[in-house]
Amino acid sequence: MAPSASPAPSEPQSFTPMDKEMLSIGGTCQFLTCDNYDFLPFRCESCRGRFCQDHRTEAGHKCAHAGEWAARRAQQQSNKLPSSSSASSQKPTTLTATQCSHPQCKTFIDTLNSVGVVCPTCNRKYCLKHRIPEDHECNKITPLGARQGSGISQADKARSALGRLKLWSKEKQAAVLPKPKPSTAASRVIALNQLKRTAKGDEKIPMEKRIYLHVEAEANTTTSKLPKGEFWYNKAWSIGRLLDDAARGLQVQNVNNRGGGEEERLRVFHVEGGRLLEFGEKAEDVLGQGNTIVLLRGVGPVSADA
Repeated sequence: MAPSASPAPSEPQSFTPMDKEMLSIGGTCQFLTCDNYDFLPFRCESCRGRFCQDHRTEAGHKCAHAGEWAARRAQQQSNKLPSSSSASSQKPTTLTATQCSHPQCKTFIDTLNSVGVVCPTCNRKYCLKHRIPEDHECNKITPLGARQGSGISQADKARSALGRLKLWSKEKQAAVLPKPKPSTAASRVIALNQLKRTAKGDEKIPMEKRIYLHVEAEANTTTSKLPKGEFWYNKAWSIGRLLDDAARGLQVQNVNNRGGGEEERLRVFHVEGGRLLEFGEKAEDVLGQGNTIVLLRGVGPVSADA
């Protein structure tokens, strides 16, 4: 019986001879003075060379590109740092958030829990508690971006405003002087009745004690949310008390009761009378129904020629 023939080399087998594959596992150390063969060699991440265990470090094989691996790793770590958009969601600190501009406030603003509000007068950003100009004493702060000593002073603005009001009062006096036409008195009554329908005031003041006035805030010396309005007051009040109520009605900052100089003090100008009124005068003695008063700041104390 003839012996069986061996399978043809081209036929696929379920095993692979190992004698030809031994050298494909591992490699020789590439260090110049080392020819050790290592089945599990190490690769240098800086020069990409293959080394044995004794020469695997950059110092061990005197790597020509020493430090490149560390530099790449540092760059990768820096790319993983949170961006400014994601940093806002983290807990705010003095390095990552902005504090309220009020000198005694430590509230962080522009965070998820607290928004910041920019004051249009002083150009600073405050928390919700100090966003109102009166709450951060805006009148005592030099606005950001303003040049010192430039522009018109408060005193010049006040004198200019007072001059315009005196001119306006003369025109007003000429308009309300009695004329021979019989309809003049009737028109004033109609205007007063219209004023009574639109005026606002304290409902506790009896009707017979009310005095109805047109109230305006002078734009160049005061800042108000309401430039003008119609109100009634108690005619027995002093001008000082009437001023306080008028300032609240027009939402004008009033620091008269806090002390300070005349340049911050509010005054009352009586248009029909053409003069500044004293704080101690009684409303019923110096004002008439339907008259107009103007609130202005920094005009100084009442003088004899005012």
